[in-house]
Amino acid sequence: MIMTSLRYAVHAETEVLLMRITTLVENERLEGREDLEAEHGLSLLIETGEHTILFDTGASGVFADNAERLGIDLKSIDFAVISHHHFDHFGGVARFLEINDTAPIYLREALPAHRFFKALLVLKREIGADLNVLDGVPERFRAISEETEIAPGITLLTKMGTNHLRPKGNKYLFVEHEGAIIEDPFDHELTLVIEEADHLTILTGCSHNGLLNMVDSVIERFPDTPIRSIFGGFHLVGLPFLNTMAASREQVHEMAEYLLDLPVEHVYTGHCTGQRGYETLKEILGDHLQPIPTGSVINI
Repeated sequence: MIMTSLRYAVHAETEVLLMRITTLVENERLEGREDLEAEHGLSLLIETGEHTILFDTGASGVFADNAERLGIDLKSIDFAVISHHHFDHFGGVARFLEINDTAPIYLREALPAHRFFKALLVLKREIGADLNVLDGVPERFRAISEETEIAPGITLLTKMGTNHLRPKGNKYLFVEHEGAIIEDPFDHELTLVIEEADHLTILTGCSHNGLLNMVDSVIERFPDTPIRSIFGGFHLVGLPFLNTMAASREQVHEMAEYLLDLPVEHVYTGHCTGQRGYETLKEILGDHLQPIPTGSVINI
C-alpha cells in the first residue's frame, strides 16, 4: 500500500505541501464508513511534507486494522509519539511493533506506577499503559524528560503551564506508587508541536494538564508563530458512562473564548472531550470546531 502524495496544486505555477491528519481510531466512526471500527481511544496519522508520524495507538490493534482499510501503510511511519501513559493511547503499541520494525517510539519518561480510574466508591479499574512491551525492544523507545526536537519543525514539549485549571475529570484518575495512592500528577504527558509553512499545529492526547496550560506553553516556546490548528482530546468528560461534563458550561465557554482570542483558526476534537463538552464548545467556537471521528481526513 502506498500513501498518496501530499502535493496539491494551488496555482498553475506553484505548489505547496499541506499537512494531512487522518483519524485511525476514535470513539466514534465517520458516517458511511461502516467498514471501520471505533473504540474508546485515539490514534492519529500525521503526514507532513517530509515525515509521517503516528500519534497514539488507541486501546488495541484496531487502529492498524483501520489503517489497512484506509490504504495506509504503517511500515512507512518515521516516528511514533505516545501522548501519555494510559491504555487508550498506548494499547496498540505492541501491534505497531509487529508491523513497523524501524520507527522510534517517543514517550515521556515517568516512574512505573499503577494508574487507575476510581469513582462512586465502588468503581475501580486499571487504565495505565502496559509498559512491559518496552522490555523486548528497548532500543525502539525514546523516553524524554525535556523538550525534544525529533525532526526539523517537529517538537515534543514536556513543560506545561499552570495559569489555568486542570480538567475536573482528573479527580477520578489516580496513581498507586510504593503503597501510596495519590491523584495522578500527569507528569507523563507531552505535547506534539509541528511547525510548517510559518504556522503551528498542536496535538494533545487528553490534555490532562489542561488544554489552555498546554497551549500557553506552546506560545511561550514559539511566541512569534501563529497557531493554525489544535487536535486532540480535551478531557471535558466527567463520567463517560453517564455522559456527564465535568466542567461547568461557563468554564467551557471561557475556554473556547480564550482560544478565539489567541486566535486559533481551527480546533479538532473528540475522544475524552465528550459529547456534551463538544456541544458546549461548539456554542462559542461555531465552525472553528470540528469532530475527528474514525476515518476522517483533514488537510491543513
